[in-house]
Amino acid sequence: MSTGSSKLIILDRDGVINEDSDDYVKSVDEWIPLPGSLEAIALLNQAGYQIAIATNQSGLSRGYFTINDLHAMHSKMDSLLKPLGGRIDSIFFCPHQDAHQCDCRKPAPGLMKEIALRYKKTDSIKPLTGTPIVGDSLRDLQAGVALGATPHLVLTGKGEKTLAKGNLPDGTQIHADLLAFANALLEDKV
Repeated sequence: MSTGSSKLIILDRDGVINEDSDDYVKSVDEWIPLPGSLEAIALLNQAGYQIAIATNQSGLSRGYFTINDLHAMHSKMDSLLKPLGGRIDSIFFCPHQDAHQCDCRKPAPGLMKEIALRYKKTDSIKPLTGTPIVGDSLRDLQAGVALGATPHLVLTGKGEKTLAKGNLPDGTQIHADLLAFANALLEDKV
């Protein structure tokens, strides 16, 4: 599969694909897929989309879990996706806390810049133009919109609270969950 494919979708992880926790998702046992999320990824893959994940994982720098724990969570996700015909093409994560003031922690666009480079999106000003970014928090959407991505808010995870707070980027589309997003995209309604 060509890395130059224009059929790319960027997903946040916690609250979009799996259950979120105010106490952090710290282990394989705590990594629990949201209903329909894995099926949504498989549907998107089968329609020719590559899936990249962009996720803040400050629990690493806080010492709540190790890089091996993070890899184990992602291995679980992969093993649950495989029988459905789904796969994650790439995972980009920020291990830092807000206090570190890095460029990769969303809402900063660093992870999105890495994704644009990986997928050879070459427009230097807005390299992710037309690429959907799906998240449950404002920071997820802001990171993608900074590089031209099209914002999609799901109401799972922190999505309901995010919607209630308002101030969403212009053009943000709202979906009940990741499966609703996938179905709308595949029916050309987004």
